[in-house]
Amino acid sequence: MNIPKRKIGDIIHKTAVTCLIGFTAFTAFSVSRQFYQYYTAVYSPRKEINDKNIEADLTEKFSYLTNMASYICRKFETLLGYIKLKALAQNFSSTTKVERTWNVIRANHVAIATSDMQQSVKLYEDVLGIKTSHSVPLPEHGVTTVFVELSNMKLELLHPLGDESPIEKFLQKSPTGGMHHICLEVDNIENAVKDLKEKNIRLLSDEPKIGAHGKPVIFLHPKDCNGVLIELEEV
Repeated sequence: MNIPKRKIGDIIHKTAVTCLIGFTAFTAFSVSRQFYQYYTAVYSPRKEINDKNIEADLTEKFSYLTNMASYICRKFETLLGYIKLKALAQNFSSTTKVERTWNVIRANHVAIATSDMQQSVKLYEDVLGIKTSHSVPLPEHGVTTVFVELSNMKLELLHPLGDESPIEKFLQKSPTGGMHHICLEVDNIENAVKDLKEKNIRLLSDEPKIGAHGKPVIFLHPKDCNGVLIELEEV
């Protein structure tokens, strides 16, 4: 499981603060205990200590307690510094724009699953008068594709190829076909994969694969993308 770097920093910070509070509390308890032991020893009626010994002992104990009190104050100042530093870091991170290592450029295509590729091609060519590409088999992805060429983007027709085709499973749920996924162009797919993993976005493969355009692609799990299957393609 990938844990974001910010979360790891929060864990380390909370652990350090907890240890500091515990150490300070332990030190205060030790000083209080020693003071109580000294008080009972000096003022107990069973103890007979002359005035000179009491005065010297009091001076020594008072100096010790003063030093310990100063030490505790410094620890509390350190603790407050940690808290202020954390608040400053959170404020800085929330107001400072983090430089991205990858960007979405534009939409490349919308993919449509079909159980009858020939009928779908006739619809776009003969009925709508739109130019289509030749069919391209992609055994690695378990599909045969045909692209419908539009002026601003493309439609990708998908037909099952092989027994383990993901399109076959899709058509079992939607026999008449329908929109399967959208494809977005990115400028750096390796950085995109790394960033998405850090943000706990599940991917349908560990690494990018070569897609229909001969370029690396990867799919994002629809359950992490509001129910939409998203394909990223590097350009």
